[in-house]
Formats: sequence, structure tokens, C-alpha cells
Amino acid sequence: MGKKILVTGGAGFIGSFLVDRLIEKGHEVRIFDNLEPQVHHGKIPGYLNREAEFICGDVRDYDAFKKALDRIEVVFHEAAIVGVGQSQYAVKKYIDVNTGGTANLWDILVNHKNSVEKVMVAASMSSYGEGQYRCERCGEVRPNLRPDSQLLEKEWEMVCPYCKTIAKPVGTGEGAVQYCNSIYALTKKDQEEMTITLGKVYKIPSVALRYFNVYGPRQSLSNPYTGVAAIFMSRVKNNHPPVIYEDGLQSRDFVSVHDIVEANIIAMEKEEANYQVFNVGTGSSVSIKEVAEVIIKLNGNGISPDITGQFRQGDIRHCFSSIEKINKELGYEPRVDFKGGMKELFKWSEGEDSVDYFEKANRELKEKGIL
Repeated sequence: MGKKILVTGGAGFIGSFLVDRLIEKGHEVRIFDNLEPQVHHGKIPGYLNREAEFICGDVRDYDAFKKALDRIEVVFHEAAIVGVGQSQYAVKKYIDVNTGGTANLWDILVNHKNSVEKVMVAASMSSYGEGQYRCERCGEVRPNLRPDSQLLEKEWEMVCPYCKTIAKPVGTGEGAVQYCNSIYALTKKDQEEMTITLGKVYKIPSVALRYFNVYGPRQSLSNPYTGVAAIFMSRVKNNHPPVIYEDGLQSRDFVSVHDIVEANIIAMEKEEANYQVFNVGTGSSVSIKEVAEVIIKLNGNGISPDITGQFRQGDIRHCFSSIEKINKELGYEPRVDFKGGMKELFKWSEGEDSVDYFEKANRELKEKGIL
């Protein structure tokens, strides 16, 4: 028998695919989403599943959130403001939405009668800061952020904090200390810690899934603070070169939205996930330069990436996931390879409007001293 499920942020990129999958599996789904202007421009997206109940509301609105939770048995808390750079100056908004919205959720659950049996929260790899590295001399290490003095010399790679030789990136596991370098990262850490802590206290099974760099169809092509794949896609569609900081060889773990959705479904269905934190990625890395090159090749317009040699305050060099835990305990395996996933994203983008706001966002970062 299907569950009554609430997906906060269910009109968004990840949330909407999750809604589709839950309905496909026979669940009764309610969406709670404020149609954030930066993403949706206040409009209900055409892809939204009509079999879901839609409530236009904000997680900052306690009473509206409380009504949205009526008769709900499972909550997927996907609602959040996304963007590392923007979070460094839009501080109050990020904390109010991400931390405050999650506080509202749990305050309602622990102080008001409800039917909630399980909560899943979208956490983030950004809370790790730099990833895990291995030094040939010193073994596994976790370096701090690179100092400005190193970056000004354009010495981009991480060095071992002990012997100062170049360190090689390796998969970062869930046990790694979280070194948050942005307000966004702090708020995502708040979301997962509140969920796991209060879930344990009140015996409400809860799961935090640390998403790595998610990409795929429905990602806003006109939001300059969204994922790098969508930003590059918007640039190329508007015949502008993708702008790359440093030397372009910094790397991330790019995971398809379809794999993220399947991880959420597994976490909901398996008791082994209860009260745990899991990475959700591919377990491998792709350079930012390669992302740009793949998108340019798919578009076929001959643009070359603009590799600036500039750097942004707080940027990390490498971080990709170890997915050993989620594979071993829940049986999760990513199924979408990077090039296949990018082809899907490109094909979808051909029918989408895209306004390139990158330069405007870049100016804001410069004005704030972040770039």
C-alpha cells in the first residue's frame, strides 16, 4: 500500500524527479514549494506531475508548513536555496530558508500531533570542504584550503600539510571531518545534523543523503548559482564560452539526478538506512575543463572554454565520493555514466529557454570580494 508523502521543494530539479518516481511506485504525493523566483520565476513548471497535490508555500512559513504536513507519513526535505558563492553575501536568506526551514519542520514534528514515520533530508558534499587526499610519504591526509599566497602563484594542486609534496585526491568517506567553507555548506550541515539528532531523540527514523554534484534535465538554465553543468550549458547555448577558474583541472563527482532519486527511494524503503548519513555520488571524478569540453562538443559550435587563471575565495580543488558505505549497506549503485547523462541534459536543453546571467553573478562576486 502506498504512503502519503510530502516532498518539500518538489517543483524543483531533484524534487520533481523524485515526485515522478514516488507516484510511479504507487504513493500519494504532496508537493510543498514556493516557486522560488531565481529558479521558477514564480511559475509552476510544465514538467510538474499532475497526479501530485501541489501547495504553493514557503518552508519559512510555520503555519503553512504545518498544514502541508497534515496526514503525511514520509517527508523528503529537498527544499533549499542553492549556491556556494551567493551564500557568502545573501547570508540571512540562506540561513532562514535552509537552517530555519528545517528547524520549522522539526519543531512541528516534535510539538504537534502528526503521522510522520520517516524523514529524508538532502544534505551536501559541500560540507566536507576539501576532499580526502593521499600523500606517498605520509598516507591519507585532509589539507586545509589552499592559502591565497599559493593561489596567487597559480600553484593550484593540493600539497600534503606535513611534507609539502603534491597529494593525490582519493574518495571522501562519510567519516571525514566536515570543514564547512561557506554559509551554504554550514546550512546543509545544519539540515542533516538537526534531522539525525532529533530523529534519534524522538524515534522518527531519519536519513541524510549527502549529494555530490547533481546534474540532469530540469536544472534551471537561467539560474547562475546552480550547478556548473547547467551554467556551462546556458553559456554555450547563448554562444558564450564557459568561464573556468584556475586551470580547469579541479575535479568533482558528477552524479545524475536519476541516481540521486534511486538513492532516496532505497533510503526510504530500507530500515538499514535509518539514522544514518550516506554519500550519493559515482565514486569517480571529472575535471571542470572536461565538463565544458563535453558540452561544447555536444553543441557543435566550436567555442573554446575561457580558462581565466583566476580563483574564487573558498573554492576547493578536488572532492569526489567514496560510495562504499551506501553500496554495502543499501545496495546503491550509480547507473548513469557521465557522457550518457550529459547527452540527456543536452537533448533536454534544446527545447528550453536559457538566459545567461553569468556575467551579472560574476560582477556580484567581484563586488563582494569573493572573486
